[in-house]
Amino acid sequence: MRMDARGMDFAALGEALRGSRDAKVRLSGVCGQRYIGAGLANPAIDIYGTPGNALGAYLDGSVIRVYGNAQDAIGDTMNAGSIYVYGSVGDGCGYAMRGGRIFIRDDAGYRAGIHMKAYGDSRPVLVIGRKAGDFLGEYQAGGTILVLGQGAEGCCVGPFCGTGMHGGKILLRGELPGGLPAQVRAAEAGREDMEELRALLADFCAAFGYDLESLLQERYWSLTPDTKNPYHMLYTQN
Repeated sequence: MRMDARGMDFAALGEALRGSRDAKVRLSGVCGQRYIGAGLANPAIDIYGTPGNALGAYLDGSVIRVYGNAQDAIGDTMNAGSIYVYGSVGDGCGYAMRGGRIFIRDDAGYRAGIHMKAYGDSRPVLVIGRKAGDFLGEYQAGGTILVLGQGAEGCCVGPFCGTGMHGGKILLRGELPGGLPAQVRAAEAGREDMEELRALLADFCAAFGYDLESLLQERYWSLTPDTKNPYHMLYTQN
């Protein structure tokens, strides 16, 4: 099914997508409409244009591909499914996501992966191809964030990486950032890390046309919280 979003407000567009009985919708003319794909298990959506905030919020199994950039809070609290962005995204990407996978070909803004969490067998994944802004993985409680730093000079993340992190894992390619919180342990990626990396990179490369073996050549770092309750000293009751 093909759908032209020009002139449609977000509510009308959302209703049309929820009412579709097609397996895939090709959505053109998108310009800032919010909440595209919110809560959907289907259909799959190919987006041409720039979707607005909260693309794929509460996504429940659908596959969304954006052939361009996307704005803030994509994948907000998503449960399952996949989002691929063939460009860059704004702030808060993957906010509180608790399942599913987000692949960003280029850059992500501030606070990517904030409040990511895991539950049961659900392990959310966020992969960023180039650089991430400040506060990557802020308050992260579960899941995996991977930043590749392709074509970027210096470190692939901004300041305050892992602030408040108390679960999950951040994997970084190339230079280790300075000024990490005392509660975050940084170590060169081990065998289990590299096995996970290879699987994630295989999907990333298949989507965006990169070479897997070349991405595996450089050093990777694994950031994890150093205790089960690393911030207990900040509270009056523990």
